[in-house]
Formats: sequence, C-alpha cells, structure tokens
Amino acid sequence: MHAWICDNPIGPDALTWKELPTPEPKAGEVRVAIRAASLNFPDLLIVQNKYQMKPPLPFVPGSEYAGVVDAVGEGVTHLKVGDAVAAFGGLGGFGTHACVSAQLAMTLPPGFAFDDAAAFICTYGTSHHALIDRAGLKAGETVLVLGAAGGVGTAAIQIAKAAGARVIAAASSDEKCALCRDIGADATINYGSANLREELKSLTGGKGPDVVYDPVGGDLAEPVFRSIAWRGRYLVIGFAQGAIPSLPLNLALLKGASIVGVFWGEFARREPQRNAQALADLASWYAQGRIKPVIDQTLPMQELRQAFARMGSRQVHGKLVLTNT
Repeated sequence: MHAWICDNPIGPDALTWKELPTPEPKAGEVRVAIRAASLNFPDLLIVQNKYQMKPPLPFVPGSEYAGVVDAVGEGVTHLKVGDAVAAFGGLGGFGTHACVSAQLAMTLPPGFAFDDAAAFICTYGTSHHALIDRAGLKAGETVLVLGAAGGVGTAAIQIAKAAGARVIAAASSDEKCALCRDIGADATINYGSANLREELKSLTGGKGPDVVYDPVGGDLAEPVFRSIAWRGRYLVIGFAQGAIPSLPLNLALLKGASIVGVFWGEFARREPQRNAQALADLASWYAQGRIKPVIDQTLPMQELRQAFARMGSRQVHGKLVLTNT
C-alpha cells in the first residue's frame, strides 16, 4: 500500500507519500481498500500540531473515507469482504488502505457514490446531531447558518431544510452566498460586506433566528448572539476563524437563550446506537435526494498537498475529495 506519512507535524508540506506494508486487521477491525477520502478542517490542524488530539509519530492523516472491505478481523460478523462502506476513523484515510474498527464503518446502500460517501459522515453527522438532537429543531423555525458555504455549513442548510425550517445562510462572499441559495437557503447574508445584525433584523422581522449554527467563532459570535430570538439556541460547532469568542452571559439571561456545545465525535463514541440511527436516517434522506454533499473539487490522492493549500486559503465550497484510481 501507499500512504501520506506525517512524521514532522509542521504542516502539509512536510508530508511524504510512501510505500508501506499493507496492514492486517486486528480483532474487531476491517481493512478498507480506499476509493475516496475527504478533507475536514481537523485534518489540517492535526498535521500542524494544532488539534486537540496529538497522535504519536509517525501517523497517516485522513479522518474520513469510503471504499470496499477487503479483509475482516476476528469477531466481525456484520461486515464481509466486498461490502461498500464509509468510515470516520480519525486517522489513516490519506492512503490506499486503512484498518478501522468495524463499529465505525457505515455500510453503504446501493447507489451511494464513493465520492459522496467520503464527504458524508463527519459533516452530516455533526449537523444532524447539532440541529436535530441538540437544538431540537422544529418545522417553521428559522436557522442562521454561519460559514454556510463550507462542508458542515452546506450540510446544515440541507438538513435544516429537510426538517422544515427556514434557513438564512451567512457567508463571506457573494459567490458563496449564491451557492447557498442553489442548495436551498431561503435568504443569504454576505457578512464580508453587510451589517450582520441589521440584515438579521430585516430578514426576521426583528425576531431574530431561533437557532444559530456556528462553526466559525471569532468576532461574529457576539453580534449574532445579540440578535438571537427569545428561547434561541446557539450551537457551538467550532472555531474556523481561529479565535475562541467570549460571550457576555447576561445576553443568555436577557434572551432566555441557550449556548449549546456540539461535539459529534464524543457523541458518536458515548452514544453509538443513537449515532448509528442518525446516520441511517441521513442515508435514507440521501437516497431520497433530500441531501447530497457539495463537492468543491475531486483530486487524485497524490495531490493532497494541493488540496490542503486550497483548504488553507478558505476558498473551498463544500468538501474536497481525494480519490485512488
């Protein structure tokens, strides 16, 4: 097999493409011949030594991938050689093969494209957990999605619409706002040029959004929280802008609002049955055409560095996918 190796976590340029022995699955694992893998923001952080998890060196980055089971470890009964699966294993995806716990492998229904499957579990799992589980989103409510043209943002738009909500998508350019409208957003705000609070007031008749989905953080958080509706839920997804904001807690009191943490990876670990049911529901929505990953570009696996450079420029619309031919 071949894989990208990180033995010096100073950034993507230090990664090397190497030939390695093909691993054998341990008890409870399967080996996946990887057809496609996608980039998530933590994949960039982890090779920069900036992520909360710091794996021992050397390691193969790549948290999310899809392919075909080509070996099965002892004790695995629900998967067999030849099954198409997607997995969110945390590591190992940027290569030709990876071993992963069978419990983390999602069986793909017929017709689920590998490119889509590789861009599915993390972003849609996160957004479903956030909106449906943590926020208890109801039909007719208004959702504001920040960073709406990114991977989790585009997933959040689609899931909120599938749940019957009205969606306001906020992004940093007119081009990104147009993409959000194309995938179902009811209204958009370019926060690179518009006054976010004034636009929210206008679009909600002064009420504010019922749910805020925030993977951005930084200086957007406080003005948005000041605009939230009575009994609003502010979903803390991540901090793509870099800065972790501080919110005046009197605002939560005055609005009767909730600040809700969303840690999908820990949810999946602690509550695997609920996570599996959520992923099954999402797969059904995919089959019905209600949701579909937005793929910015598909590149050969050997072009990982170029993919990281595009992600680092913050120009990605949706997800970047790498494929093995």
